[in-house]
Amino acid sequence: VQLVESGGGLVEPGGSLRLSCTATGSIDRIYSMGWYRQAPGKEREMVAHMHYGGDSKYSDSVKGRFAISIDGVKNMVHLQMNSLTLEDTAVYYCNVLAPGQIYWGQGTRVNVSS
Repeated sequence: VQLVESGGGLVEPGGSLRLSCTATGSIDRIYSMGWYRQAPGKEREMVAHMHYGGDSKYSDSVKGRFAISIDGVKNMVHLQMNSLTLEDTAVYYCNVLAPGQIYWGQGTRVNVSS
């Protein structure tokens, strides 16, 4: 199983980016997909998470600005990020939770800078 992320880059404060992640390979069942991030000098933290049943969870720092969505047919997860701030600068990692397994992507860098 591989998680392939895309969509990171450089954006000015107040701008938007959309991250995408595709899970490829043999996965019989996925419980949930989500996004984590790790800023320089900080620990990895959960950004947004969604179960295939539709329940989602966001960190307080991104509520109202970020939106997570899942395409269950394509095993894809997206993260729409709006009103980006300098504090959103980090490497963003895709996460997939399956029975007995946790998968991570290689990370995509988001740099918010003026």
